[in-house]
Amino acid sequence: MRNGLKYLLVLLGLFLQINAYAQPKKASPRAEGDGPYSQLIIRGVTLINSTGAPPMGPVDIVVEGNRITAIKVVGSPGLPINNARRPQLKSGGKELNAEGMFLMPGFIDMHAHIGGAEKGTDADYVFKLWMAHGITTIREPGSMNGLDWVLDQKNKSLKNEITAPRIFAYTVFGQGSETQIVSAAQARIWVRENAKNGADGIKFFGASPEIMLAAIDENKKLGLRSMAHHAQTDVGRWNALNSAKAGLTSLEHWYGLPESMFTDRTMQNYSADYNYQNEQDRFGEAGTLWKQAAAPYSEKWDQVMNNLLALDFTLDPTFNIYEANRDLMRARTAEWHQDYTMPKLWDFYSPSFNSHGSYWHSWGTEQEIAWKENYKLWMAFINEYKNRGGRVTVGTDAGFIYELFGFAFIREMELLREAGFYPLEVIKAATLNGAQALGLEKDLGSVEIGKLADFVIVEENPLKNLQVLYGTGAIQLNKNNEAFRAGGVKYTIKDGIVYDAKKLLNDVKIMVAKEKSQSGYIIMQPGMQKH
Repeated sequence: MRNGLKYLLVLLGLFLQINAYAQPKKASPRAEGDGPYSQLIIRGVTLINSTGAPPMGPVDIVVEGNRITAIKVVGSPGLPINNARRPQLKSGGKELNAEGMFLMPGFIDMHAHIGGAEKGTDADYVFKLWMAHGITTIREPGSMNGLDWVLDQKNKSLKNEITAPRIFAYTVFGQGSETQIVSAAQARIWVRENAKNGADGIKFFGASPEIMLAAIDENKKLGLRSMAHHAQTDVGRWNALNSAKAGLTSLEHWYGLPESMFTDRTMQNYSADYNYQNEQDRFGEAGTLWKQAAAPYSEKWDQVMNNLLALDFTLDPTFNIYEANRDLMRARTAEWHQDYTMPKLWDFYSPSFNSHGSYWHSWGTEQEIAWKENYKLWMAFINEYKNRGGRVTVGTDAGFIYELFGFAFIREMELLREAGFYPLEVIKAATLNGAQALGLEKDLGSVEIGKLADFVIVEENPLKNLQVLYGTGAIQLNKNNEAFRAGGVKYTIKDGIVYDAKKLLNDVKIMVAKEKSQSGYIIMQPGMQKH
């Protein structure tokens, strides 16, 4: 038991040491966004409400303060608007013409680190990247900038004093404890103290079964939620199925899931010279894990899936954060890095022996092929889980492994599509499923009367091409055979406040350009620096 907790504390200490998580600069007072209004009417939009209903429009959506009060069909496609059906604008109200546009609920990122000073990712930078991509709610997994820091930003966001998504702050289990937690009793005490401190939940990496069971149980009794990255240091004795049975809310990434489906072994087949502190070992050999588990649709595979379904367990796969493992060149040459990635963040991404997630010591064809196979098996499980009624959410873990805040969320949506989700299922995963996992479906996650006015509005149809949601848009050709960019979120609306999403993204572009100009920094690919 003591060794297990020791590993957990070493892991947490290493994580903090590697990331240095010096507190970034807090967000500036809000200078962006218009509203909220006594009444806001969004006119003539096509609605994708995320309840499972198909698109419908044109509709007028009425918001009073920060709540939806009416949704009115005002005509048929291709015909003039029927003015007799339109809700009337009250004195002092505001109209937003959205004819020809598409409206969805605000996006929810279920695995969203706010960043750190050592990466040059201050709050304004991160928040604006998220809001520019329609992300109006985030779950912060670990509060590595300090719980008080995160709660301060959470409260200011709730009051709309800053331009930021809604924030739900989770702490790493054991964070802030002056002594090692080596018993179930100590675990319960820490959980109660964590709740008193204002945390919304706990992120686990692993511990002994006795401690995990006590901590998850106590947390659930207090009405709080939980998430887990099942680190290899403890997954051999406590896997995803153990966590689900204990009452964990969601599985992050996929660690612990293949291990729950082993049939001819009890632990991962580590190479003889494996060292967990060598991240190329850790991530390289993780790419072989799904092949070691039960085959898709086999008896053991079905058994584990059916157990998780019965427990109403949430899977938050974060496909995007490991995509560099299967195609490193694609991840590091993504077009948005040039204009939107901070110099310090680019340096953090670059190959290094001691930066977390920068493990490209010798990464090539063999590792990428293994990971491509890993993805096929992983995606098969996630898609079938969804097909059988399981909850799958969209989370990113951006700020590591060449994944950039905001842009990573749209890429995660694309990867769910690759896994087999249909576009409407992708949008539901990005909205209502996240709200349900947070216990907030009465207020968030779909466009329905009585819910909070959190919306994403885009000029292009995202069901035809999810890439129109990227800040950089999607490539199209005009009649003159000239390429142009279509899309990018037009408006992000949070709490009834209307934000110009493209202006927010341009603000980030200016921040990055300023940082580069001050230092003369030029983004270069690893190993190709000028001498």
